Amino acid sequence: MTLLTDMTPTQAAALWSGLMILLLVVLGARVAMTRRGNKVVLGDGGNANVLLASRIFGNAAEYIPAGIAALAILVLLGMPAWVLHGLGGVLFLGRLVHALTLSDTRPTTGRVVGMSLTWLALLLAGLMLIVHAFVGPPHG
Repeated sequence: MTLLTDMTPTQAAALWSGLMILLLVVLGARVAMTRRGNKVVLGDGGNANVLLASRIFGNAAEYIPAGIAALAILVLLGMPAWVLHGLGGVLFLGRLVHALTLSDTRPTTGRVVGMSLTWLALLLAGLMLIVHAFVGPPHG
């Protein structure tokens, strides 16, 4: 655990941003492999498996960039590393749980947990950014 606690805010943001980018790459590769396995060249080809893989990737691609941007701006504002670890970790966990449990056949508890964690991290980051737009000097 010392490794995480010794990180600078920039390193903490880099860690979580990097992990989320790798998650996007893995999910994108899953889409490509699912398309290839189902002989779909473009889009979902009407195939439920390709559509699901595409939506799992698409959902992550819709939320991760905003989270990475928030982490970067919070670093610039001088937020401490523990805050960035908290936000980045919750967002990454939310995206991972959502991706692993999303199903097109039924709602899942994991899907709800994943989205809840994602929204919690983004809500907190958004509030921190708004507060820092109006209040005092950066932390640091």
